[in-house]
Amino acid sequence: QKEDVVVTLLPAGHCPGSVMFLFEGENGTVLYTGDFRLAKGEAARMELLHSGTRVKDIQSVYLDTTFCDPRFYHIPSREECLNGILELVRSWTSLSHYHVVWLNCKAAYGYEYLFVNLSEELGIKVHTNKLDMFRNMPEILCHVTTDRYTQIHACRHPRDDDCFRGNRLPCGLTCQDGNPLHIISIKPSTMWFGERNK
Repeated sequence: QKEDVVVTLLPAGHCPGSVMFLFEGENGTVLYTGDFRLAKGEAARMELLHSGTRVKDIQSVYLDTTFCDPRFYHIPSREECLNGILELVRSWTSLSHYHVVWLNCKAAYGYEYLFVNLSEELGIKVHTNKLDMFRNMPEILCHVTTDRYTQIHACRHPRDDDCFRGNRLPCGLTCQDGNPLHIISIKPSTMWFGERNK
């Protein structure tokens, strides 16, 4: 038996290019989320989830989430997290040029929002090992750099934590102009937050 199905890709807000799938056919409408991160009210602004002035009638939702667990009952909004990180990074980097921040990012993608906002607000580019992954995202390229002599790092090494314990960044930088660096580490991780939040 054949059935025509309309498949619509909706932005998932997880990492660049991530999508949710909306399937519409004679037997109803199904939304498959995949990994997603939407701010409160964001779905209400997605025109493709609406039919005229109404939200489409969705019979089933396949929700792909790591966080369907009581430990993650309250996850701070992206904006709350950004404001907290901005405050910490601003106060630390303003102490001297030798006070640097290491963003301990475990995945390659998904932190672009953080990099862009830190760079825009503080006027400091974020050091990454390479720029290849951002070549197709020109709006991000002006906020990242391969120059190690910046105060915000998101550089990676196979054993990042070992590097940090030795008071050196994963890129190997330990001092600048003969002055030792003062490094703090920020781990932007929902999983880490959930495992420690009561």
